[in-house]
Amino acid sequence: MKVSVVGLGYVGCVSAACFAEMGHNVVGVDVNPSKVRLISQGISPIVEERIHELMTEQALSGRLTATTKLDEAVAESDVVFIAVGTPSNPDGSLDFSSIEQVCSQIGAALKHKTEFTSVVIRSTVLPGIAENIAVPRLEDFSGKKAGVDFGFALNPEFLREGSAVYDFYHPPKTVIGELDSATGELLERMYSPLNAPIFRIGIAEASMIKYSDNAFHALKVAFANEIGRLCKKFNIDSRIVMDVFTKDTKLNISPVYLKPGFAFGGSCLPKDLRAITRHARQAEVSVPVLEAAIKSNEEHIKFAADIVKNEKSKRVGILGISFKEGTDDLRESPVVELAEQLLDEGYELTIYDRNVSIARSNGSNTDYLKNKVPYLEKLLTDSVEDVLKQSDILVIGNHSAEHEDAVNNIKDGRRIVDLSGLKNTNSDTLTEVDYEGICW
Repeated sequence: MKVSVVGLGYVGCVSAACFAEMGHNVVGVDVNPSKVRLISQGISPIVEERIHELMTEQALSGRLTATTKLDEAVAESDVVFIAVGTPSNPDGSLDFSSIEQVCSQIGAALKHKTEFTSVVIRSTVLPGIAENIAVPRLEDFSGKKAGVDFGFALNPEFLREGSAVYDFYHPPKTVIGELDSATGELLERMYSPLNAPIFRIGIAEASMIKYSDNAFHALKVAFANEIGRLCKKFNIDSRIVMDVFTKDTKLNISPVYLKPGFAFGGSCLPKDLRAITRHARQAEVSVPVLEAAIKSNEEHIKFAADIVKNEKSKRVGILGISFKEGTDDLRESPVVELAEQLLDEGYELTIYDRNVSIARSNGSNTDYLKNKVPYLEKLLTDSVEDVLKQSDILVIGNHSAEHEDAVNNIKDGRRIVDLSGLKNTNSDTLTEVDYEGICW
């Protein structure tokens, strides 16, 4: 294909050279004539393993050229990749002026084209930038409709400095946030030679994935360093600790726990997190990430309470109050904490949890109910039907097949707040109720 890459910085240079090596005819575009001259001579303007050899080979082959004339490049391209910078402002916000300017220029060039052309943002942009800045600029200056007269997509990159060429050819995933299927299919064809899963999703989700990745990478570094500071204080080799830690691919390095939902609770996580952070304070070791996990969990419970309190009615039913599905354990259950917050504000609660009821009749959890949360025992009912009769707002505290069946049978437009992520709910059912998930 005929490809333009606009912006010949780090991402643009690597993308242009690699697309050319994959067999596409690529023209790099930049306002800096020095960069254009270097690339035209087969010389890389950036330092990166293998990039100089790639630039030389592809320039000599004629598949890679460069220009300062954006309009001419767009006129000859099937797909235009935008790879301009989005630097930080002093206040931490991002400067998207280059995105605005380039989209205006590309739009003006598209105005004079009859061939369908796809515009793809490769730059890292926050959710909403593509939809609220890039697409309107392209449409305003072209006089055409995105997704109809020209294609549009967001294609975030996952390149690390020092191994960017390797990362281009061995990505962890290829993400295509498409506005139109034609552009999605075009990009899928381009990336199909790479051995990586391809995800064709919405534009907003695609932009959030890159920020989620980088936020998690930063969090991992900070977490490992806090563990390292603690270990050093107690004369422990943190390298051994973290080496064993990362070998656990069932719980530690895995999708487990990385699913948006309700707050953590139970007999282990809150207790052990409090213990290790207090131990750190006593040893005068600062662990703000670990401390923040406790605060974040508290904020998440408050966030759930605020969702429930958006409704005028104060009659709330809760299905599932143990700290997670498949157990009767109420110790430090975030659903119990939510119930306490609602009770403090005058809400009338009706609660059903089959596991808690069974344990109560068999003697398990009896002491906890009577001594720690005696008010809950009075609110527990014997059936889902009792909860539905006595509530206007239904909170799904944890997942079970029984709770899903209840939701699937509700047809009265009832308000449902799902904290658990119901798995087998009929999508048609959700159109007949006022449904909202805690993180979706």
